[in-house]
Amino acid sequence: MIHVIARIEVKPETAAAARKVLESLVDDTRKEPGNISYTLFQEADAPHIFQTVEEWKDKSDLDGHMKTPHIAAAMKSAGPMFATPPNIKVFSKLK
Repeated sequence: MIHVIARIEVKPETAAAARKVLESLVDDTRKEPGNISYTLFQEADAPHIFQTVEEWKDKSDLDGHMKTPHIAAAMKSAGPMFATPPNIKVFSKLK
């Protein structure tokens, strides 16, 4: 099992628009092969910071996710809103 934590920081003035783009990913991602869970969070005290917490069956499923049309469309839409590149951390379950 693969556990992913992605931190996405956007320019503060784009937080509402970025939220819409990021929310649009949730349902499609949850339907992908190998997805166990995908949850989007918005930081309470800094609403321009988002985080996804994801679980995938294996690395190949995660790699496939990154190549989907909905991810490409979201990156195209939200990319100009990013304050920094997304910080994506991938963990392997030990037990």
